[in-house]
Amino acid sequence: MKVWPDSFNLGKEGSSAKWSYDLGVILKGTEAVWKATGDVKYFSYIQKQMDNYVQEDGTIKAYRRDDYNIDFVNNGKLLLLLHQVTRQQKYYKAATILRDQLRTHPRTSEGGFWHKKIYPHQMWLDGLYMGEPFYAEYAKLFNEPEAFDDITNQFVLMEKHSRDEKTGLLYHGWDESREQAWADDITGKSPNFWGRSLGWFGMALVDAIEYFPEDHPGMDSLSNILNRLVAAVVAYQDKKTGLWYDIVDMGDRPENYFEASGSGMLIYTIAKGVRLGHLPQKYLKNAEKGYKGMLKEFISPREGGGINLEGTVMVSGLGGTGRYRDGSFEYYMSEPVIQNDPKGIGAFIKCGAEMEMISTQSIGRGKTVVLDYFYNNEYRNNAAGQNARYYYVWED
Repeated sequence: MKVWPDSFNLGKEGSSAKWSYDLGVILKGTEAVWKATGDVKYFSYIQKQMDNYVQEDGTIKAYRRDDYNIDFVNNGKLLLLLHQVTRQQKYYKAATILRDQLRTHPRTSEGGFWHKKIYPHQMWLDGLYMGEPFYAEYAKLFNEPEAFDDITNQFVLMEKHSRDEKTGLLYHGWDESREQAWADDITGKSPNFWGRSLGWFGMALVDAIEYFPEDHPGMDSLSNILNRLVAAVVAYQDKKTGLWYDIVDMGDRPENYFEASGSGMLIYTIAKGVRLGHLPQKYLKNAEKGYKGMLKEFISPREGGGINLEGTVMVSGLGGTGRYRDGSFEYYMSEPVIQNDPKGIGAFIKCGAEMEMISTQSIGRGKTVVLDYFYNNEYRNNAAGQNARYYYVWED
């Protein structure tokens, strides 16, 4: 909030802010802090940041639908939050613009969303976080039950095409066309297991599953994928620090390093997966060890007060124009590691807020809570014109 008080601008001073997924990662962390504290300054910060982009008619400044970039959908989660709290139509309209992108977004032959139009036929682990939790929340709020079949299919396809049978880990990307130089000629998989991409995928699972109807078969599918993922990643958690390397299965390589964003995301995934009841309680030890490691290895004091987050790789991708990103170990090691990267900050805030809930979870475990459903069972039309319940009841 000190670094980006008025708009979220990571470019040169004086340049216009971009509609960037980084913003959504930090603001979802800010939302968790708001819910934990009840302090309105955190909600006001979220609203101020998003109002920099969202116009009164619901159009989004700096957003281009025709790019068909799945990253652009991520910030829609905050639009849904703002609409639910304020009931302002502009947030609903803006969220619907992003939902409509998914209706025409290019797909693989089996229905998987392309990562971007400029990356044809490719699915990346990153893209599941950018698209699916928003898609699931929108579907829950505005009565699109058929969407949950599609959301389930996205996760099933990503695991099917990127999972390594030997380690259980998921490769960063998959190219259905096998045209990319980074893609294996037979499988289409990229060459390495990048920590942050595994973290994106894990966070996508626990954030999307939260909105699934309890009786939807996709709930079991996602839960099983989550359990396979976590079983694989804890096998590569560093025994001493509790952290994960940038390339998670190559801790013996001297160039490799512990990476903050991927570690934070995986800790969050494990802790939330346990809290939601989809992972065994035994994994909390992994989350707690990892969180202690994060506080020890990545947090440093900031001059003038506050803290810095060290150790986040700025970016890692596949293919592209200019310098071609070939997915090799050497490529991942060549990307700069920086202080206070927004993806790392957002992951750390989400992780910290989730970990701080652990101490109170035992209070309600195994207990039944009964709520009066008579006075709270009221209906009104929502923004989509549908007759929907309001007030807070157990399902909320």
